[in-house]
Amino acid sequence: MKAKEKKQVNDDLRPEYDFDYSKAVRGKYYKHILEEGANVVMLEPDIAKEFADSAAVNEALRSLLNLTRTTRRLTKRPNGRANERR
Repeated sequence: MKAKEKKQVNDDLRPEYDFDYSKAVRGKYYKHILEEGANVVMLEPDIAKEFADSAAVNEALRSLLNLTRTTRRLTKRPNGRANERR
């Protein structure tokens, strides 16, 4: 065997999938998303690692909303005699 044999590269990628990254534009759709008002939220890394996917985030937020609605009803003051006592 020769010391410097060239290894053959087995490239199974089809030519139509060959992407020229030199022509890529970073943030191409950023302004478009901001103008439309998309519901994109960036999570801090420590928070993001606690959730597997967006469904888990949605589930946590929904349960938090339900909890706040429940506790709001429990702590809400009635508009009756409490205002007269002041």
